[in-house]
Amino acid sequence: RDHRIVLRRSRPNRNYPRRRSRSRAVFFGRSVTRTRRIRRASRGPTPRSRDARQPHRGRGRRDQVGVGCPGSTPRPRRHHHDRAVTGVQHSTAGRSLRAGHCRLPRPRRVAAHRSSDRNAHRTGALPRRPIPNRGVLVGPNDSRVRCRTRDVAAHETQHGLAARAARHVEEPALGGGVVTIPNTAEYSWQPVIFDETVATQRAALDELRGDTSITVLDERATQRAGLHALLPSPEQSLLDESDRWVYFPWRNTVVAVLGPNSYRHLRLDRNRNKITLEEQQKLGDLTIGVIGLSVGHAIAHTLALEGICGTLRLADFDEIELSNLNRIPASIIDLGVNKAIVAARRIAEIDPYLTVEVFRNGIDETTIDEFFDGLDLLVEECDSLDIKVRAREAARSRRIPVLMETSDRGLLDVERFDLEPQRPVFHGVLGDIESAGLHGLGTRDKIPIVLDQLDASLLSARMAASMVEVGETIETWPQLGGDVQLGGATIAAAVRRFGTGAHLPSGRIRIDLEVHLDGLNTPAPTRRQVSGDAAGPQSVDSRDSILEAARRAPSGGNSQPWTFFSNGRTFRVDIDRSRTSTLDIAYRGSFVAVGAAGFNARVAATAQGMLAGIEITDEAVELSLRDGTAGPITDRCLLDAVLTRSTDRELGSPSTLDDAVVADLVAAAAAEGGRAVLLTTRESITAAADILAAADRIRYLTPHLHREMFSELRWAGDPDPDRGIDVASLGIDAADLSTLDIIGRPDVMALVSAWNAGAALATDMRDRVSASSALAVIVVPGSTPAHYIRGGFATENVWVTSHLHALAVQPVSPPFLYARTMDEHRELSPTHAETLQQLNFELRTLAELDEAESIALVLRLGTAPRGAIYSRRVAVSASLPG
Repeated sequence: RDHRIVLRRSRPNRNYPRRRSRSRAVFFGRSVTRTRRIRRASRGPTPRSRDARQPHRGRGRRDQVGVGCPGSTPRPRRHHHDRAVTGVQHSTAGRSLRAGHCRLPRPRRVAAHRSSDRNAHRTGALPRRPIPNRGVLVGPNDSRVRCRTRDVAAHETQHGLAARAARHVEEPALGGGVVTIPNTAEYSWQPVIFDETVATQRAALDELRGDTSITVLDERATQRAGLHALLPSPEQSLLDESDRWVYFPWRNTVVAVLGPNSYRHLRLDRNRNKITLEEQQKLGDLTIGVIGLSVGHAIAHTLALEGICGTLRLADFDEIELSNLNRIPASIIDLGVNKAIVAARRIAEIDPYLTVEVFRNGIDETTIDEFFDGLDLLVEECDSLDIKVRAREAARSRRIPVLMETSDRGLLDVERFDLEPQRPVFHGVLGDIESAGLHGLGTRDKIPIVLDQLDASLLSARMAASMVEVGETIETWPQLGGDVQLGGATIAAAVRRFGTGAHLPSGRIRIDLEVHLDGLNTPAPTRRQVSGDAAGPQSVDSRDSILEAARRAPSGGNSQPWTFFSNGRTFRVDIDRSRTSTLDIAYRGSFVAVGAAGFNARVAATAQGMLAGIEITDEAVELSLRDGTAGPITDRCLLDAVLTRSTDRELGSPSTLDDAVVADLVAAAAAEGGRAVLLTTRESITAAADILAAADRIRYLTPHLHREMFSELRWAGDPDPDRGIDVASLGIDAADLSTLDIIGRPDVMALVSAWNAGAALATDMRDRVSASSALAVIVVPGSTPAHYIRGGFATENVWVTSHLHALAVQPVSPPFLYARTMDEHRELSPTHAETLQQLNFELRTLAELDEAESIALVLRLGTAPRGAIYSRRVAVSASLPG
């Protein structure tokens, strides 16, 4: 809003009407409304009534502050606004608010601003007293002497004047004319932040919001909703943090935002977990300097976008020109504004809390020490070769790393002076070059050095051809906006590595999109096909039925860790120790599988009337056979159940088991020398779900367990399709099936483990166990191999009995299932051994096991529609020795 100060010629009448104008200024977070009363004094001659006979001393001279001396001859001129900045300052308690323009030939009586201590934001009495020449508000009505340019500091930060309103004069004060002082902020880039909980700031904020010329934006409801929706829920201190109001002088806008901590938490939430919270905090402590805000604009903007710095120092002496708008995302409104200031304003509108320091006179010997003081990293993007070298010299002496991105072919240079303080600048490609010898070189003189530095043989053809035309048909070397934006992303990636301590050596690399576009090709299908075509049970007779039934037994990961021997009088199931895994501690899981195969063989032999006897040892199950005929119908029905038994991994739905069913399952385990502990209450099933889900997450996050788990899966076309688990039998839909390619990646799980995350990895197991009607924990009284073989008999009998009662069965094998000592838990997962041992203890406590008892397997029982896919088995000939 324009503030107008009206001057009129003096008149003898002291009661000449005075004209008032109201204006507003906001400084140091305070707003003041002032009323100026200006009156020309009636006493004393005006410059035009001066006696012509008096010598004109000091005619045309200037005083020590750069304005016309008293008695100097008026010279026609217009007040230019390019660098004319009024000396505006705010004070309270009787001090003046002045705007230094042209000096009066003699003191004039004008009104001074004064604020009372009680109401600092309001105007006080305005006594009429002479103001010293250095503090005048306006010049004489016919003055044309050049106005004084206030010496604005070469750099100003948040710690200085927050909204420096650099007003300028547009029209001369001719014959009592009007001096217009637009309410602009030519040099301001720092927003003014108000906290309504502070009374003085609230008063100033009310002044701003009450001004109809100022735009007020309040989207706090949306911001608050976004904050509350975050996962995990933010800490209460963030939710309770008071909001702020931010005034952007260059936009004449006031915006309501969250407080500094909650604002950062919400704004950077979408960085997770490409940047973790811990990494974000570490990166937020960095102080990064950027020299050169042409290419550097995109870099500084990207660093601010990602929140990977806590302080940005921007240095550039140049101003935005129209030819810059092919690569700097500014606007025509920014033409003539310092490049560093344009970048700082854009950053402030992204994060008003980010500390930005501007060196708008660039870097030279007078400011280089201050610029580098406390710097963690330098990004050098200036055009001046001597400054390039001088900046590296300064960085090397202070052990500050330097990054540089050259837009042609995406060239990134990294110079780790923090790790290599003796490293030559520019990797030594320019020899022992020094900055002193490069000052003042012209564009054509720079070209040989630039070519040596960039390696002319590796320039793009278009850049190299353009170099030939520099100074002839083009003014300087070309740059493209897209290449510059890529540079921002490249530097940001390097900064992330540096700030988080990741590997970032000195060196050079080209990220050339043109080369990558030459490598376009048609992608191969990424979704692998499932098979689901495993053969069902076979109808066989006599001795062949024994082998067929035995090989249909379940085993961990369908590894089938057995070998069969048959000579007509003996059928033996031996353990195959080559088919083991980490979970198979001391081959205990393999012994359970051998026992299950022995149970099936016995059922088949009994159904054929051929079983003469059975022996269970610590290594095998051996059946003695005889010639016989078909056994009772009950045995043949049990054989049919053995051959049609399957694993059903469908989620299903929970239901209450009848007491008769529970009794049959308990009896089935007891008949084989084991014990079935059934968890049937919702409380016990939920507790078991939490235990098993936590253990399953550890299985994902332990590299060798994760690798073995996914090696068990079989897709169509995979080698060795007769072992392992067909993905079609997993009981998951297409959406979940597609995630297997993600959670199956070791590098992904390594990161999830490093972040101590992965809660979602436990969801599937928790959901499945929670949907169970019961959990059957099959227990044996000891821990010898023979006990675990007996556990295989008991497990298979409970499984087949459940099948006869139309229950869906899925085995659950937590990683700790066969671990009994702390050393065995460490063998499973060195980093999660204590947690696994605790989970093991909790499950045993839940099942009320004795110390000597061992768990053979856990079965999830539920109700699900029949339609299970049978797992493949190796051919019979492959199971027989020789």
